[in-house]
Amino acid sequence: MEEELLRNIKIFLSSAELVYQAKDYTSATTLYFKTLFIALDLFLLRKLKIVPKDHSERFRLLEKSFPEEYSKLDKYFSIYRSTYSTTIEKETCEEIRRYVVSFLKEKFGI
Repeated sequence: MEEELLRNIKIFLSSAELVYQAKDYTSATTLYFKTLFIALDLFLLRKLKIVPKDHSERFRLLEKSFPEEYSKLDKYFSIYRSTYSTTIEKETCEEIRRYVVSFLKEKFGI
């Protein structure tokens, strides 16, 4: 399971970077978030031996056991939801990109 999650992190991050370079910031933001969700799942698997089944369970686990990570995700989650109905500007995409890349580097050395 860990190997599959790590592989998916790398695939989604690579896709996000390609789409970002193409200046499609809404799609890139969505892909950065998907990368983050998989990374959080790997983080929870390693720490709690649990892979959440959906966003709600991921939020609950983070809130209970890792409040700092929960707070960061909660801060940005509205941006993810807005990708369904609005266009994301470059600056917002870059903020999410920095957050995701920082999380990957800090937690997994990626």
